[in-house]
Amino acid sequence: MKSIFLSLEQVFTKPLPVFAKVGTAAPATDLALLTAEDDGFLHESGGGINYYLADGCVDRFGRAANCAVCALRPALLLDEGEEKRLRHIVSEGGVTTAEYGSYPAVILDPSLREMAAREYLRESLADTGRRVTVSGEKLPVYRLGAKEIVRVTLHQGGVNGYVQLSDGTLAGEGEQVFLELRPVRWLYDAESGLLLSCRALFGGMSREEAAEYLREDFLKELCPPEEGGVQDVPFRVEQHDELSLIRAYVEANIPVFLHGLSGDGKSDRVRQIDPQALDIELVNENPETINGRAVYNEAKDEIVDIKPVWLVKLERLCEDGKLHILFFDELTNATKQTQSVIFKIVLERFVNNRWPLPANARIVAAGNDRCESSAAHDLAEPLFGRFAHIYIRTTVENWMPWAVRTRINPYVMEFLANNDLYLRTPFTGAEGNADPRRWEMVSKALDSSGNDFSLLEPIVGRETAESFIRFFKAQQQLAALGEYTDEELARFSVARRYQLAQQCLYLAAARPEEARQLVERLGAEFVAWFDYMLERKSLL
Repeated sequence: MKSIFLSLEQVFTKPLPVFAKVGTAAPATDLALLTAEDDGFLHESGGGINYYLADGCVDRFGRAANCAVCALRPALLLDEGEEKRLRHIVSEGGVTTAEYGSYPAVILDPSLREMAAREYLRESLADTGRRVTVSGEKLPVYRLGAKEIVRVTLHQGGVNGYVQLSDGTLAGEGEQVFLELRPVRWLYDAESGLLLSCRALFGGMSREEAAEYLREDFLKELCPPEEGGVQDVPFRVEQHDELSLIRAYVEANIPVFLHGLSGDGKSDRVRQIDPQALDIELVNENPETINGRAVYNEAKDEIVDIKPVWLVKLERLCEDGKLHILFFDELTNATKQTQSVIFKIVLERFVNNRWPLPANARIVAAGNDRCESSAAHDLAEPLFGRFAHIYIRTTVENWMPWAVRTRINPYVMEFLANNDLYLRTPFTGAEGNADPRRWEMVSKALDSSGNDFSLLEPIVGRETAESFIRFFKAQQQLAALGEYTDEELARFSVARRYQLAQQCLYLAAARPEEARQLVERLGAEFVAWFDYMLERKSLL
């Protein structure tokens, strides 16, 4: 990939096909407005800006001239295969655009400017290590919450002594402006492998300086090696369970939403990743408790914002520098007003537009879908779109390894290995019902009572309790294990293998070697189950 100047012929004399559809005007980014000298026409709506070409300088109408107002509208020529680096390719009306790299483009949102200035003066803005050249000076890129920003000084105002930016803000000479880095949108000609910036990105350079910058540093600053080199790493496709998926997104700093039925272990999975996770039950919260309170200070005659208690706890938790999870539980059961507040936190990583989340805090949320809870609300599309969504579905097969690690009572494990339909039974509201969490309750009741089966009914309901008791009363030692070839064992389902491991358990006392050899042929997971069950049986 290399930067090039388009020729006068490509743009005006015999324009490329894309110019026939979008025109030749090059609207300016806020950085271009701050760095290119204003000739009185710079801010005309749709008028564009003068820019450099391979043949020299042209004005906004394509007339060759020694223009005082010039900005860079870069063009990139892709090498074979580099189109894979492009993102969000969109074709509409015969015009194709794509995103590549990021660059200072838009003035920072008004709600964050005061905070950015304050944190800059305190020297507490996080330096990303990235640098961007502005008017020949390399400026550091800082991180403010989820945003990357750069501080630019306006050295020369326009014809009226000021520059008007894209949101109407007026900046005067000597004023510092914080610009946000945004993905750069390019016009994309796939046939020629050409990218042309949709806007003039920056100014403040002579044509010779611009040519040298585009040739040397521009591409590195547009897409730093750690960013641009990602696509050169060979891809891989791995098998993930739900826990490893959650962990991967947490480490990548991508908010995660966990869907699942009650008792499916959503909170438990979060705790496995971060035992110190800060859990906020949103069904008990309102916008004020999430955003903090505003209190009138009579002595100073002013309104003071009080930081919410949960944020203070999170900041203390994150002081150790490790990744910690902020867990918004029951998000779908929160009111729409509370969901709106959470959306701002997830989007901006700021609370009440004032206090940033710690850099090492990660966001995970959970909730039930409307079809699973009468009290649940649908998430608004913008909020839904801010999360990676993982759907927790607990089955006997993926529950068993967890049950072994958690040392669940062996009677519970035996029953569910042979009666997987009882893992979850319907909620009626009239009596207890079964789900993974309630089976854990059964395990605790049996362990503490010396396996008193009469304790089951209040937890899982009469029908399930009776089936549990009948199963073990009818249990008989099997006379023989049977003969199985490796091919036959390979065709067995996970549930059938657990059943066979259970049969081996029954005969372990009489024929331990034969029983264990067969279990070992089933796999390491079943050996762990067998050993655990054997240990617990010996203690009964």
